[in-house]
Amino acid sequence: MAYDLKDKLVIAISSRALFNLEEENAIFDQEGLESYYKHQLENLDNPLAKGSGFRFVQNLLSINTKFDNKLIEVIILSRNNAATGLRIGRSIEHYDLEIERTGWTAGTPVSRYLDAFKVDLFLSAHAPDVEDAVNSGVAAATILPHTPITTEESDMVKIAFDGDAVIFGDESEKVYQEEGLEAFIAHERENAKNPLSQGPFFKFLKTISEIQDKFPMEGSPIRTALVTARNFSTHERVLGTLEGWGVRVDEAFFQGGVQKYEVIKAFGADIFFDDQDTHLEDTSKETPSAKVPYKR
Repeated sequence: MAYDLKDKLVIAISSRALFNLEEENAIFDQEGLESYYKHQLENLDNPLAKGSGFRFVQNLLSINTKFDNKLIEVIILSRNNAATGLRIGRSIEHYDLEIERTGWTAGTPVSRYLDAFKVDLFLSAHAPDVEDAVNSGVAAATILPHTPITTEESDMVKIAFDGDAVIFGDESEKVYQEEGLEAFIAHERENAKNPLSQGPFFKFLKTISEIQDKFPMEGSPIRTALVTARNFSTHERVLGTLEGWGVRVDEAFFQGGVQKYEVIKAFGADIFFDDQDTHLEDTSKETPSAKVPYKR
């Protein structure tokens, strides 16, 4: 019987998001495919350094050890071709990552394969692929360059999310952008009993919450945090929406316009998802961070 991905949490990640391939990517951009291929073959036995998404993937995969049947699948989907993927494969083996499925598209868009692999979350360093994924209805984010501060494997994975335009739709954020803070607060208070719409990361958060429910509340290997620029006067609609969805968020921070990076750092996030460059520029200096684009 064929292996079924339907009931798994499936994360697809590009090789540049998992490993630090910035030097190799520069060779490709400046010298072309042949030089890039030669460099990879010459360094076949030199494992690639860990990239921005490595700690998130490593800690997430460790959850599988707590179950007889795997709950989480990580798949490499890369614009490399199969031959240049040899070094990537050896690096996966070197770090003992339980990654058994890969796709190599030789420069063509990878987004067309996300549905075939039943992908719940796609992470890539290539923004056009991420935009295509979001437009096709898959949770996706462009992972930003980052030198991991903590690289040790942990028995817990910590995920932090922005609210509007990430977990929730962007309707309320548009009110703020077009009419200002006072109009935004008034709008949210008037609609406090009306649930927010589902954003691009709703399904992913819902699946994470279902995995958390398999553990006692204090024993879950996954911990989530909502970190929003909203102030607390708009909290009722946010928390009521999450409650109505039956979605668990362990920690919630209403920043009221204060920069997010210190809270993200204190939380110890393995990854942080936001739609705003102003927040990500600071958080990405110390925490793996990923930008969620707007759906067209």
